[in-house]
Amino acid sequence: MVNLESKLKEIEKIDRNLPMTSEINEWKKRGGKIIGWVCNYVPEEIIHAAGLLPVRVAGLSKEVPFDDATAYLYTTTCSYVRTCFQMRYDGSYDYLDGFVLASNCDQARRLYDVWERYQKTPYQYLISVPHVKSREAIDFFKRELIDFKTSLEKTFGVSIDDDKLRHSIRIFNESRSLLRKLNELRKADFPPITGADMLAIINVGKKLPVEKFNAILHEIYEESRKAQPVDAVKKPRLMLSGSCMNNVNYVKFIEDQGCVIVAEDLCTGTRYWWDKVSEDAEKDPMTALAERYITKFACARMTPGEERFEQVVALAKEYRVDGVVQEMIRYCTPTAWERPWLRRSLEEAGVKVLPIEVIYGAEGTGQLKIRIQAFLEMIAMDMKDYYR
Repeated sequence: MVNLESKLKEIEKIDRNLPMTSEINEWKKRGGKIIGWVCNYVPEEIIHAAGLLPVRVAGLSKEVPFDDATAYLYTTTCSYVRTCFQMRYDGSYDYLDGFVLASNCDQARRLYDVWERYQKTPYQYLISVPHVKSREAIDFFKRELIDFKTSLEKTFGVSIDDDKLRHSIRIFNESRSLLRKLNELRKADFPPITGADMLAIINVGKKLPVEKFNAILHEIYEESRKAQPVDAVKKPRLMLSGSCMNNVNYVKFIEDQGCVIVAEDLCTGTRYWWDKVSEDAEKDPMTALAERYITKFACARMTPGEERFEQVVALAKEYRVDGVVQEMIRYCTPTAWERPWLRRSLEEAGVKVLPIEVIYGAEGTGQLKIRIQAFLEMIAMDMKDYYR
Protein backbone atom coordinates (compact mmCIF):
# COMPACT_ATOMS: atom_id res chain seq x y z
CA MET A 1 0.00 0.00 0.00
CA VAL A 2 1.50 3.32 -1.09
CA ASN A 3 1.45 6.09 1.49
CA LEU A 4 1.91 9.73 0.47
CA GLU A 5 4.24 10.57 3.35
CA SER A 6 6.46 7.55 2.73
CA LYS A 7 6.51 8.23 -1.00
CA LEU A 8 7.56 11.85 -0.47
CA LYS A 9 10.27 10.71 1.96
CA GLU A 10 11.53 8.32 -0.70
CA ILE A 11 11.65 11.21 -3.20
CA GLU A 12 13.48 13.37 -0.63
CA LYS A 13 16.06 10.61 -0.08
CA ILE A 14 16.71 10.26 -3.83
CA ASP A 15 17.02 14.04 -4.16
CA ARG A 16 19.75 14.05 -1.49
CA ASN A 17 21.80 11.59 -3.57
CA LEU A 18 21.48 13.36 -6.92
CA PRO A 19 22.85 13.57 -9.55
CA MET A 20 23.15 9.75 -9.34
CA THR A 21 20.18 7.39 -9.03
CA SER A 22 19.93 3.60 -8.91
CA GLU A 23 18.11 3.74 -12.26
CA ILE A 24 21.08 5.52 -13.86
CA ASN A 25 23.38 2.82 -12.46
CA GLU A 26 21.18 0.07 -13.84
CA TRP A 27 20.91 1.80 -17.20
CA LYS A 28 24.70 1.98 -17.50
CA LYS A 29 25.14 -1.65 -16.40
CA ARG A 30 22.84 -2.72 -19.23
CA GLY A 31 25.02 -0.80 -21.68
CA GLY A 32 22.57 2.06 -22.14
CA LYS A 33 23.72 5.52 -23.17
CA ILE A 34 22.85 8.69 -21.22
CA ILE A 35 22.54 12.20 -22.65
CA GLY A 36 22.75 15.19 -20.31
CA TRP A 37 20.74 18.23 -21.36
CA VAL A 38 20.58 21.86 -20.29
CA CYS A 39 17.54 24.11 -20.83
CA ASN A 40 13.87 23.25 -21.38
CA TYR A 41 14.23 23.98 -25.10
CA VAL A 42 16.02 20.64 -25.61
CA PRO A 43 13.31 18.15 -26.68
CA GLU A 44 13.70 15.08 -24.51
CA GLU A 45 11.36 13.24 -26.86
CA ILE A 46 14.01 13.02 -29.60
CA ILE A 47 16.63 11.65 -27.17
CA HIS A 48 14.11 9.14 -25.81
CA ALA A 49 13.06 8.06 -29.32
CA ALA A 50 16.74 7.25 -30.00
CA GLY A 51 16.69 4.73 -27.13
CA LEU A 52 18.87 7.01 -24.97
CA LEU A 53 18.19 8.24 -21.44
CA PRO A 54 17.79 12.04 -21.18
CA VAL A 55 19.05 13.45 -17.86
CA ARG A 56 18.86 17.09 -16.84
CA VAL A 57 22.22 18.63 -15.91
CA ALA A 58 21.62 20.74 -12.81
CA GLY A 59 22.91 21.42 -9.32
CA LEU A 60 21.84 20.05 -5.96
CA SER A 61 19.70 21.03 -2.98
CA LYS A 62 22.74 22.77 -1.54
CA GLU A 63 25.42 25.18 -2.65
CA VAL A 64 28.33 23.65 -4.58
CA PRO A 65 31.68 25.48 -4.21
CA PHE A 66 32.77 26.30 -7.76
CA ASP A 67 36.35 27.50 -7.32
CA ASP A 68 37.59 25.20 -10.10
CA ALA A 69 34.85 26.33 -12.49
CA THR A 70 35.71 29.97 -11.83
CA ALA A 71 39.17 29.28 -13.23
CA TYR A 72 37.48 28.56 -16.58
CA LEU A 73 34.56 30.98 -16.45
CA TYR A 74 34.28 34.67 -15.60
CA THR A 75 33.26 35.58 -12.07
CA THR A 76 30.36 37.42 -13.69
CA THR A 77 29.12 34.13 -15.17
CA CYS A 78 25.96 33.07 -13.34
CA SER A 79 26.40 30.59 -10.52
CA TYR A 80 24.08 28.06 -12.21
CA VAL A 81 26.47 27.73 -15.16
CA ARG A 82 29.52 27.59 -12.90
CA THR A 83 27.86 24.95 -10.71
CA CYS A 84 27.04 22.74 -13.73
CA PHE A 85 30.63 22.96 -14.98
CA GLN A 86 32.04 22.36 -11.50
CA MET A 87 29.99 19.17 -11.15
CA ARG A 88 31.29 17.97 -14.50
CA TYR A 89 34.82 18.90 -13.43
CA ASP A 90 34.62 16.99 -10.13
CA GLY A 91 33.19 13.85 -11.75
CA SER A 92 29.55 14.08 -10.70
CA TYR A 93 28.45 13.74 -14.33
CA ASP A 94 31.08 11.25 -15.49
CA TYR A 95 28.27 8.83 -16.35
CA LEU A 96 27.17 10.99 -19.30
CA ASP A 97 27.75 9.73 -22.84
CA GLY A 98 26.64 13.01 -24.35
CA PHE A 99 25.83 16.62 -23.59
CA VAL A 100 23.19 18.70 -25.39
CA LEU A 101 22.59 22.37 -24.75
CA ALA A 102 20.03 24.77 -26.18
CA SER A 103 21.46 28.26 -26.71
CA ASN A 104 19.06 29.84 -24.24
CA CYS A 105 21.48 32.59 -23.13
CA ASP A 106 25.05 33.74 -23.69
CA GLN A 107 26.25 32.28 -20.38
CA ALA A 108 24.82 28.84 -21.16
CA ARG A 109 26.48 29.11 -24.57
CA ARG A 110 29.76 29.69 -22.77
CA LEU A 111 29.10 26.55 -20.67
CA TYR A 112 28.96 24.57 -23.89
CA ASP A 113 32.30 26.03 -25.02
CA VAL A 114 34.24 25.15 -21.86
CA TRP A 115 32.52 21.76 -21.53
CA GLU A 116 33.51 20.88 -25.11
CA ARG A 117 37.05 22.22 -24.76
CA TYR A 118 38.05 21.01 -21.30
CA GLN A 119 35.63 18.30 -20.07
CA LYS A 120 34.45 16.78 -23.32
CA THR A 121 31.90 13.96 -23.33
CA PRO A 122 31.91 11.42 -26.18
CA TYR A 123 29.01 13.29 -27.85
CA GLN A 124 28.15 16.98 -27.76
CA TYR A 125 25.53 19.04 -29.56
CA LEU A 126 24.33 22.64 -29.52
CA ILE A 127 20.77 23.54 -30.59
CA SER A 128 20.10 27.11 -31.67
CA VAL A 129 16.82 28.50 -30.33
CA PRO A 130 15.06 31.60 -31.75
CA HIS A 131 13.96 34.38 -29.38
CA VAL A 132 10.52 34.89 -30.96
CA LYS A 133 7.40 32.78 -31.55
CA SER A 134 6.80 33.50 -35.23
CA ARG A 135 6.06 30.95 -37.97
CA GLU A 136 9.53 31.60 -39.34
CA ALA A 137 11.04 30.82 -35.92
CA ILE A 138 9.14 27.52 -35.77
CA ASP A 139 10.34 26.56 -39.25
CA PHE A 140 13.93 27.43 -38.29
CA PHE A 141 13.71 25.41 -35.07
CA LYS A 142 12.25 22.42 -36.93
CA ARG A 143 15.34 22.40 -39.15
CA GLU A 144 17.52 22.55 -36.01
CA LEU A 145 15.67 19.57 -34.54
CA ILE A 146 15.97 17.56 -37.76
CA ASP A 147 19.74 18.19 -37.73
CA PHE A 148 19.86 17.11 -34.06
CA LYS A 149 17.92 13.92 -34.82
CA THR A 150 20.25 13.12 -37.72
CA SER A 151 23.28 13.68 -35.49
CA LEU A 152 21.96 11.24 -32.86
CA GLU A 153 21.21 8.64 -35.53
CA LYS A 154 24.71 8.83 -37.01
CA THR A 155 26.56 8.92 -33.69
CA PHE A 156 24.67 6.14 -31.90
CA GLY A 157 23.77 4.00 -34.90
CA VAL A 158 20.02 4.22 -34.40
CA SER A 159 16.99 5.05 -36.50
CA ILE A 160 14.44 7.58 -35.22
CA ASP A 161 11.30 7.20 -37.31
CA ASP A 162 7.95 8.96 -36.95
CA ASP A 163 6.40 6.07 -35.02
CA LYS A 164 9.17 6.21 -32.40
CA LEU A 165 8.78 9.98 -32.13
CA ARG A 166 5.01 9.73 -31.71
CA HIS A 167 5.47 7.07 -29.02
CA SER A 168 7.92 9.31 -27.11
CA ILE A 169 5.63 12.32 -27.50
CA ARG A 170 2.75 10.35 -25.95
CA ILE A 171 4.87 9.26 -22.98
CA PHE A 172 6.19 12.76 -22.24
CA ASN A 173 2.70 14.21 -22.68
CA GLU A 174 1.50 11.70 -20.09
CA SER A 175 4.17 13.03 -17.74
CA ARG A 176 2.98 16.61 -18.36
CA SER A 177 -0.64 15.60 -17.75
CA LEU A 178 0.24 13.93 -14.44
CA LEU A 179 2.27 16.93 -13.29
CA ARG A 180 -0.62 19.23 -14.18
CA LYS A 181 -3.12 17.05 -12.27
CA LEU A 182 -0.83 16.96 -9.26
CA ASN A 183 -0.31 20.71 -9.46
CA GLU A 184 -4.07 21.31 -9.65
CA LEU A 185 -4.34 19.94 -6.10
CA ARG A 186 -2.26 22.90 -4.92
CA LYS A 187 -5.21 25.19 -5.69
CA ALA A 188 -6.90 23.91 -2.53
CA ASP A 189 -6.99 26.09 0.60
CA PHE A 190 -4.82 23.47 2.28
CA PRO A 191 -2.64 21.87 -0.41
CA PRO A 192 -1.68 18.22 0.22
CA ILE A 193 1.89 18.81 -1.01
CA THR A 194 4.27 21.71 -0.48
CA GLY A 195 6.34 23.69 -2.92
CA ALA A 196 9.43 21.87 -1.65
CA ASP A 197 7.73 18.53 -2.35
CA MET A 198 6.89 19.54 -5.90
CA LEU A 199 10.41 20.72 -6.65
CA ALA A 200 11.91 17.49 -5.27
CA ILE A 201 9.56 15.45 -7.46
CA ILE A 202 10.67 17.26 -10.62
CA ASN A 203 14.35 17.14 -9.59
CA VAL A 204 14.16 13.36 -9.17
CA GLY A 205 12.05 12.85 -12.27
CA LYS A 206 14.69 14.39 -14.51
CA LYS A 207 17.17 11.69 -13.40
CA LEU A 208 14.83 8.76 -14.14
CA PRO A 209 13.49 7.02 -17.24
CA VAL A 210 10.23 8.81 -18.03
CA GLU A 211 8.26 5.55 -17.78
CA LYS A 212 9.42 5.08 -14.18
CA PHE A 213 8.76 8.75 -13.42
CA ASN A 214 5.21 8.48 -14.74
CA ALA A 215 4.52 5.48 -12.51
CA ILE A 216 5.80 7.41 -9.48
CA LEU A 217 3.76 10.49 -10.44
CA HIS A 218 0.60 8.38 -10.73
CA GLU A 219 1.12 6.95 -7.23
CA ILE A 220 1.84 10.36 -5.71
CA TYR A 221 -1.19 11.92 -7.41
CA GLU A 222 -3.57 9.20 -6.24
CA GLU A 223 -2.32 9.43 -2.66
CA SER A 224 -2.30 13.26 -2.71
CA ARG A 225 -5.88 13.30 -3.99
CA LYS A 226 -7.01 11.27 -0.97
CA ALA A 227 -4.70 12.86 1.60
CA GLN A 228 -5.89 15.01 4.46
CA PRO A 229 -3.91 18.25 4.89
CA VAL A 230 -1.23 17.91 7.52
CA ASP A 231 -1.45 21.59 8.45
CA ALA A 232 -4.99 23.03 8.44
CA VAL A 233 -3.81 26.55 9.31
CA LYS A 234 -4.49 29.00 6.51
CA LYS A 235 -1.26 30.54 5.27
CA PRO A 236 -0.26 33.12 2.67
CA ARG A 237 -0.01 31.57 -0.78
CA LEU A 238 3.20 32.41 -2.64
CA MET A 239 4.55 31.82 -6.11
CA LEU A 240 8.24 31.52 -7.01
CA SER A 241 9.25 33.25 -10.23
CA GLY A 242 12.61 33.69 -11.89
CA SER A 243 15.85 31.89 -12.61
CA CYS A 244 16.58 28.16 -12.52
CA MET A 245 15.89 26.66 -9.07
CA ASN A 246 16.75 23.14 -7.87
CA ASN A 247 17.38 23.71 -4.16
CA VAL A 248 14.59 21.97 -2.24
CA ASN A 249 16.07 23.12 1.09
CA TYR A 250 15.88 26.76 -0.01
CA VAL A 251 12.19 26.41 -0.89
CA LYS A 252 11.51 24.61 2.38
CA PHE A 253 13.29 27.43 4.25
CA ILE A 254 10.90 29.96 2.70
CA GLU A 255 7.84 27.84 3.53
CA ASP A 256 9.06 27.34 7.11
CA GLN A 257 8.56 31.08 7.68
CA GLY A 258 4.80 30.54 7.61
CA CYS A 259 3.63 30.32 3.99
CA VAL A 260 2.94 27.73 1.32
CA ILE A 261 4.31 27.92 -2.21
CA VAL A 262 1.47 26.90 -4.53
CA ALA A 263 2.93 27.72 -7.96
CA GLU A 264 6.22 28.28 -9.75
CA ASP A 265 7.13 30.32 -12.79
CA LEU A 266 10.42 28.43 -13.13
CA CYS A 267 12.02 26.18 -15.73
CA THR A 268 11.92 23.52 -13.00
CA GLY A 269 8.21 24.16 -12.48
CA THR A 270 5.29 25.26 -14.62
CA ARG A 271 7.40 26.27 -17.62
CA TYR A 272 8.64 22.67 -17.87
CA TRP A 273 5.31 20.85 -18.05
CA TRP A 274 2.62 23.41 -18.92
CA ASP A 275 2.22 22.75 -22.66
CA LYS A 276 1.76 19.44 -24.49
CA VAL A 277 3.06 18.44 -27.91
CA SER A 278 0.30 17.94 -30.47
CA GLU A 279 -0.56 14.25 -30.99
CA ASP A 280 -2.50 14.94 -34.19
CA ALA A 281 -1.88 11.89 -36.40
CA GLU A 282 -2.00 14.12 -39.48
CA LYS A 283 0.82 16.32 -38.22
CA ASP A 284 4.49 15.57 -38.79
CA PRO A 285 5.97 14.90 -35.30
CA MET A 286 8.99 17.14 -35.91
CA THR A 287 6.65 20.01 -36.75
CA ALA A 288 4.63 19.26 -33.62
CA LEU A 289 7.78 19.32 -31.48
CA ALA A 290 9.03 22.58 -33.00
CA GLU A 291 5.66 24.24 -32.45
CA ARG A 292 5.42 23.14 -28.84
CA TYR A 293 8.91 24.14 -27.81
CA ILE A 294 8.83 27.56 -29.48
CA THR A 295 5.31 28.53 -28.37
CA LYS A 296 5.35 26.97 -24.87
CA PHE A 297 5.12 28.91 -21.58
CA ALA A 298 8.08 31.20 -22.21
CA CYS A 299 11.01 32.11 -20.02
CA ALA A 300 12.65 35.53 -19.82
CA ARG A 301 14.73 34.90 -22.96
CA MET A 302 11.72 35.11 -25.30
CA THR A 303 10.47 38.36 -26.81
CA PRO A 304 8.28 40.33 -26.76
CA GLY A 305 7.84 40.02 -23.00
CA GLU A 306 4.25 41.27 -22.71
CA GLU A 307 2.72 37.89 -23.59
CA ARG A 308 4.81 36.21 -20.91
CA PHE A 309 3.92 38.85 -18.29
CA GLU A 310 0.23 38.30 -18.98
CA GLN A 311 0.64 34.54 -18.63
CA VAL A 312 2.49 34.85 -15.30
CA VAL A 313 -0.21 37.19 -13.95
CA ALA A 314 -2.90 34.73 -15.12
CA LEU A 315 -1.05 31.89 -13.36
CA ALA A 316 -0.90 33.91 -10.14
CA LYS A 317 -4.64 34.55 -10.30
CA GLU A 318 -5.46 30.93 -11.17
CA TYR A 319 -3.62 29.69 -8.07
CA ARG A 320 -4.95 32.54 -5.89
CA VAL A 321 -1.46 33.79 -5.13
CA ASP A 322 -1.04 36.49 -2.46
CA GLY A 323 2.58 37.26 -3.21
CA VAL A 324 5.40 36.44 -5.61
CA VAL A 325 9.02 35.85 -4.60
CA GLN A 326 10.99 37.09 -7.62
CA GLU A 327 14.11 34.97 -7.32
CA MET A 328 17.07 35.86 -9.51
CA ILE A 329 20.45 34.16 -9.72
CA ARG A 330 23.11 36.86 -9.65
CA TYR A 331 24.22 37.78 -13.19
CA CYS A 332 21.24 36.06 -14.80
CA THR A 333 20.88 38.59 -17.62
CA PRO A 334 17.49 37.53 -19.08
CA THR A 335 15.83 37.55 -15.64
CA ALA A 336 17.46 40.87 -14.74
CA TRP A 337 16.12 42.42 -17.94
CA GLU A 338 12.50 41.40 -17.40
CA ARG A 339 12.41 41.80 -13.63
CA PRO A 340 11.10 45.39 -13.31
CA TRP A 341 8.53 44.90 -16.10
CA LEU A 342 7.17 41.66 -14.69
CA ARG A 343 7.06 43.16 -11.20
CA ARG A 344 5.03 46.10 -12.47
CA SER A 345 2.58 43.75 -14.22
CA LEU A 346 2.07 41.72 -11.05
CA GLU A 347 1.68 44.74 -8.79
CA GLU A 348 -0.81 46.34 -11.17
CA ALA A 349 -2.81 43.11 -10.85
CA GLY A 350 -2.78 43.49 -7.04
CA VAL A 351 -0.09 40.88 -6.33
CA LYS A 352 2.70 41.84 -3.92
CA VAL A 353 6.27 41.11 -5.08
CA LEU A 354 9.48 40.43 -3.15
CA PRO A 355 12.62 40.59 -5.34
CA ILE A 356 15.49 38.42 -4.08
CA GLU A 357 18.96 37.92 -5.54
CA VAL A 358 20.64 34.59 -4.75
CA ILE A 359 23.64 32.39 -5.44
CA TYR A 360 22.40 29.22 -7.15
CA GLY A 361 22.09 26.46 -4.55
CA ALA A 362 22.44 28.84 -1.59
CA GLU A 363 21.03 27.92 1.79
CA GLY A 364 18.57 30.08 3.70
CA THR A 365 20.15 32.95 5.63
CA GLY A 366 19.17 35.17 8.52
CA GLN A 367 18.75 38.08 6.12
CA LEU A 368 16.43 36.03 3.88
CA LYS A 369 14.43 34.93 6.92
CA ILE A 370 13.86 38.54 7.99
CA ARG A 371 12.87 39.61 4.47
CA ILE A 372 10.43 36.72 3.99
CA GLN A 373 8.85 37.27 7.39
CA ALA A 374 8.44 40.99 6.70
CA PHE A 375 6.90 40.19 3.30
CA LEU A 376 4.43 37.75 4.89
CA GLU A 377 3.44 40.33 7.49
CA MET A 378 2.78 42.84 4.70
CA ILE A 379 0.45 40.28 3.11
CA ALA A 380 -1.18 39.53 6.46
CA MET A 381 -2.10 43.18 6.95
CA ASP A 382 -4.56 42.79 4.09
CA MET A 383 -5.75 39.36 5.20
CA LYS A 384 -6.89 39.42 8.78
CA ASP A 385 -7.99 35.78 8.72
CA TYR A 386 -4.42 34.53 8.28
CA TYR A 387 -2.33 34.77 11.37
CA ARG A 388 -1.37 32.40 13.66
